[in-house]
Amino acid sequence: MLVTPPSAPATGKRRPGEPALAALGLAAPAENPADASPHRFPDGGGWRTEIPSCEGPEVLAVVLEEAARLDLPIHRVSQGSGVWMLTDREITEMVEATAERGIELCLFTGPRGTWDIGASTRTDSGGSGLRARGHDALAGCVEDALRAASLGVRCLLVADEGVLWCLHRLREQGVLPADTTFKVSALVGPVNPAAYAVHERLGADSVNVPSDLTLAHLTEIRRVSGAPMDLYVEAPDDLGGYVRMYETAELIRRGAPLYLKFGLSRAPGFYPYGVQMRDAMLASARERVRRGRLVLDLLARHGADGGMSPLGSRLPGPLHRFPVTDLPLTDLPTDLPGAAPAVVLSPLKD
Repeated sequence: MLVTPPSAPATGKRRPGEPALAALGLAAPAENPADASPHRFPDGGGWRTEIPSCEGPEVLAVVLEEAARLDLPIHRVSQGSGVWMLTDREITEMVEATAERGIELCLFTGPRGTWDIGASTRTDSGGSGLRARGHDALAGCVEDALRAASLGVRCLLVADEGVLWCLHRLREQGVLPADTTFKVSALVGPVNPAAYAVHERLGADSVNVPSDLTLAHLTEIRRVSGAPMDLYVEAPDDLGGYVRMYETAELIRRGAPLYLKFGLSRAPGFYPYGVQMRDAMLASARERVRRGRLVLDLLARHGADGGMSPLGSRLPGPLHRFPVTDLPLTDLPTDLPGAAPAVVLSPLKD
């Protein structure tokens, strides 16, 4: 015998499994309005979508084709291998393809510790992780940012607080376009409200948080910062492999403004990507789009699919920043009581 699912309440919105569970005396606790985020994107939306790991024009083309077939709205696509792993022509193709559809393109900047010669990243502790080791790695990230910007890229992914601060200063000086946005990688994402607020003040325009943060953690962050949040609804295995589809509505309620990232568990790692991984990469790209469609279908069934930002939206709105001074780092005072001897750094030039 076919069983007709109970209808949704008059508001059109329901939680998973309700009111069937309520009829069994197992209703969920009432939502606490104080848990909801008071923030939104400047366009009034509460959430946007992102397809990560678009590693080049061919992968991007597959994502766009599959998104059109499945009618999946996309606000942003991101790449993880880095600007330095793409030719000028490849970057230009990606810029043109995304601009044509009003999609933001985000490319990763420069060398990272996990690809460096530093042995600490190979230890059980992970050492300094993806951060840029030394002046040369910092310089590589800045070079990537300047090159990408010259080719029309307006969103850059960073995995180091120093890189973020330098790029923000360059944006403030007009060396990078004013509408450039900076996105913090999930692999260095903050896990407490104070750290999240620091990343915002260093120049972040959206911040990846680890996918294992609890709903309460998201509420705590939203009490101190309105900077857009990026969160994998399904995380790659190297980020835990978590699948949180049934929590999506609550993730939005607590975490808005929020980018829903559609990753893929039980899939190989691809960074840095090359054609030797082509077949697996293209198959994974199609499946990430399909996972996104599953999430949006689930939201629609629960009457919770409202509040999406209009397609083409990308800017984060006003955010809090640390004051930026033109004083070069070499000119900072070094004669404070108890101060260590000065470490000479090359000043940033306009």
